[in-house]
Amino acid sequence: MTALPGRPWSAESPSGTPDGLPLPGRFAHLHPADGACLMEAAALLASGRFTDSPTGTHPALAALARVVNDRVGDGTRQALWPLAADLADARPPGRAYTPLLVGTVVDAARLVRPSSRPLARYGRACRRRAEGTARAPADSAAARIADLLWWRGPGRRHLEHALRVLCTAPDAEQRLAGLLRQAVAQARKYADDGSPRGEVPCNR
Repeated sequence: MTALPGRPWSAESPSGTPDGLPLPGRFAHLHPADGACLMEAAALLASGRFTDSPTGTHPALAALARVVNDRVGDGTRQALWPLAADLADARPPGRAYTPLLVGTVVDAARLVRPSSRPLARYGRACRRRAEGTARAPADSAAARIADLLWWRGPGRRHLEHALRVLCTAPDAEQRLAGLLRQAVAQARKYADDGSPRGEVPCNR
C-alpha cells in the first residue's frame, strides 16, 4: 500500500473518464507508474492512497470489481474505467447489501449454468441471509462480527464460485462487464436511498 502526497487525481474529465489516473492494467501493481487496476484507480480518486481495497468501497463490490478487471480484455477494461469514480465512494449501508450483491452474481451465473445445484443452493442461502439481515438491527458488535464471518466464509465462496462459472461463458467478457456496471449502479442507488430493505433479487 503506497501513500501518495496530496490528491493529484481529478475526479472526471469532460469525456466522463477519471482524469490523470495511471494506465489501466490487470492485477495489482506496486506503484501507479506501473499502471493500476480498477480498484487501485478508485482508491487514488478516493484518498490518494494506492491500494486495491479502499475503505470507501464495499468489500464485496471491490472483490467483484477486481475479478472483472483481471478477466476482461484491454478494450473492455478501458471502457469500464469511468466506474472508478463511482467505486471510490460505494459503500451502501445496511446488513442486507452483501448477500444481495452475492445473490445478484449467483443469479447471473445461473443463466450460464441453469442446472447447477450448488448455484441454486447458494441463491437460496443469499436470499435467506438478505431477508434475515434486512429485519435485524445492525448496531451491535455481534451483528457486525456475524456479517464479517459470513462474508469471509460462505459469502466469499459463493461469489467466487459464481464468478468462475461466469468466466466459462463464451461471452464472459460482456457478461462480466455488464454485471459490474449493474452492481455499481445498484450500489450507488442504495447509498443514495438508504438500506435496501425488502429488496431480495436472488432466485428462489
